[in-house]
Amino acid sequence: MFRCFVAIALTGLLGLAGGAVAVGDEYLNGIRWDKPAIITPGESDSQPPSDAIVLFNGRDLDNWHNGENWSVRDGIIYAGKGPIRTKEEFGDCQLHIEWSSPSEVKGDGQGRGNSGVFLMGIYEIQVLDSYDNETYFDGQAGAIYKQTPPMVNAMRKPGEWNSYDILWTGPRFNEDGTLKSPAYITAIHNGVVIQNHFALLGDTPYNRPPKYKPHKSVGPIALQDHGNPVRFRNIWIRPMQPIGQEQARSPFIRKGDREIPIEPETDAN
Repeated sequence: MFRCFVAIALTGLLGLAGGAVAVGDEYLNGIRWDKPAIITPGESDSQPPSDAIVLFNGRDLDNWHNGENWSVRDGIIYAGKGPIRTKEEFGDCQLHIEWSSPSEVKGDGQGRGNSGVFLMGIYEIQVLDSYDNETYFDGQAGAIYKQTPPMVNAMRKPGEWNSYDILWTGPRFNEDGTLKSPAYITAIHNGVVIQNHFALLGDTPYNRPPKYKPHKSVGPIALQDHGNPVRFRNIWIRPMQPIGQEQARSPFIRKGDREIPIEPETDAN
């Protein structure tokens, strides 16, 4: 009996390899997709791919407003006076940024290695030395400030480099200024997911509840000055947009030589 079963199984596999077995039904969605662009990845996951916009070239801050009040030494940005903002503005995007708090620990809580990365110049993911440093949880490193803590604390030791990889979807507003859909953020800290498609409640102030105000579909990337000597390097961004598509025909099932239309589902109630 066992030998018979093996023989039947092998016959089936050989039939598949030779194309002798009939192909089953196939679902086709009727969408004509644009061809995905071909890009060259970076030499490592932290390096910019060929379609990225490099926001810091390792030499100067000419691409940033107020860059003259921060300093660059040995390919590293040192926080200075006032925030800096990119001259170019972005909407939905993938952002990579690396940052480090001082190796000499000074202060505690919010007074230790404090800065922030602002998407669209409005929505903050916190930068803070949260290594063995207690503070309010929705204000520690990786928090969406005053809205949600990170899912885990993935900090490296003071003086070591941290990375944020951020997927950002900006909010959408109706013509009358009301909110159509909130902003969403997914954030990875040192290779660890800390925010998973979190829906923001609005902007991220310290002194009032978050709220949305209608604004443009694009805005700058901003880095905060909080009076602490935080460092930054390797900053790049990729604007994101969905792949192009056209609904060329209604979905159907291909059954051999026949095409069977898929009827839209109706509410049984």
